[in-house]
This record gives sequence, C-alpha cells and structure tokens, in this order.
Amino acid sequence: MLYAILAYHVEADVKSWTAEEDATVMAGLLGVHERLKGRLGPTARLGDTQKARTLRGPGRGTVIDGPFAETKEQLLGLYMIDCANEDEAIAAARDLRSVNPSAVYEIRAIRRYIPGAPFEEMTGASDL
Repeated sequence: MLYAILAYHVEADVKSWTAEEDATVMAGLLGVHERLKGRLGPTARLGDTQKARTLRGPGRGTVIDGPFAETKEQLLGLYMIDCANEDEAIAAARDLRSVNPSAVYEIRAIRRYIPGAPFEEMTGASDL
C-alpha cells in the first residue's frame, strides 16, 4: 500500500538554520532515504510558503497569495512510500523524525482518483 508522509515544520525555524545545520539535517534525511531504498517513491522539499499561491473560488477561481491555514507549522515537504501497512509507514516517519526531530509528520494512505470511478487504495510502487 502506498502512503504519503507529509512533513510539517515551523518555516521560520527552518529558514533560520545555518547552511551547516541545514546540510546536517539533509544528510540525515538522505541516510533515511537509503534505508527506505526500493520502497521510497517521489520526495520533495517545497518552496517558500510566502511564494505559494492559492487558487480558490467559483468559475476560473481567483489566485491569491500563499496558503492561509492558521497553523504554526507549514507543509514543507512530502514523501511517497510503499509500505505493507500503516505500522510500517509510521515506523518510516519515525525514522525520518529521528534525524529531524522538530518536524511533524502526517501519514496518509494514498488513494487513486479516477473521475467517475470509486476510490481504491493504491497497492504499491507499480501504481505510481
């Protein structure tokens, strides 16, 4: 089954890291990526929240600056991982957190969306 692990962090804290602090966290995360090799799908470090745009509203919608969620943490990255079950996905998130302990990780099963068809769980990397 495929899971998304969404990485939340206080963006101001991450932006305050020195280049060395950032490199240390990234090196630790790459170590976790190696341990997850063969099960880890696409990963991404997202751009600045302040540069994000949100499209909402009727019709063609209106583009507005940034996300407006009232949260302390912002979504700064994501992982897609093939796990046998939720416990295994939680273990992977704990491994990520072991090298980035101030991050918050949200774990969600991924469902395929095909308009007009019922939702189905994605069962593995071949579904990507």
